[in-house]
Amino acid sequence: MHVNSERLVLRPAAHADTEDLLRIYGDPETNRLNPEGPLPDLAHAKQVMAAWLAHWRAHGFGYWAIATRDAPDRLIGFGGIRVRDFQGQPINNLGYHFALESWGNGYATEFAECALACAFGPAQPDRASGGLAHLETVTALVRDNHLASQRVLEKVGFQWHARHVDPTNPPPLLVYRFTRAMWKATDATGSPT
Repeated sequence: MHVNSERLVLRPAAHADTEDLLRIYGDPETNRLNPEGPLPDLAHAKQVMAAWLAHWRAHGFGYWAIATRDAPDRLIGFGGIRVRDFQGQPINNLGYHFALESWGNGYATEFAECALACAFGPAQPDRASGGLAHLETVTALVRDNHLASQRVLEKVGFQWHARHVDPTNPPPLLVYRFTRAMWKATDATGSPT
């Protein structure tokens, strides 16, 4: 599933992207608000990539490698929708992580809009082909101290749903949701009405 937005090129992540994964997810500055911290080494990045690729095979969707149309061979981030466990339940979680040099350009917002359009918009594959077409809800989990990510989610129409406090893994998580019904209630530009 290759997707283009106005400025971005998204393609499924591949083994060949593992060093870029480490470059982006291993940067301490891009993980300043991530309690898990940066990826420690290439071996760990290979494990993460293997899990992402297995997710694509199992579900027909997952994490994309993200580049700009102007420089399609230079990855600036990774992101997508993947099934993960949250409080003992599977959720379809939107996540993304961008290289520091790409921050401040609106790429996270553009990516999130594109991911939602893939999940709910007219360009989605039919339900028989699997992939994102069967999703009814997309969730996003964000730490309550990560204000920039909260702004991105709210800008694209996610609604705050809950606050989850785990004393063993602070700070608290905010749970945002976007549903197929919310998508149907948007105007032609994709903005909530």
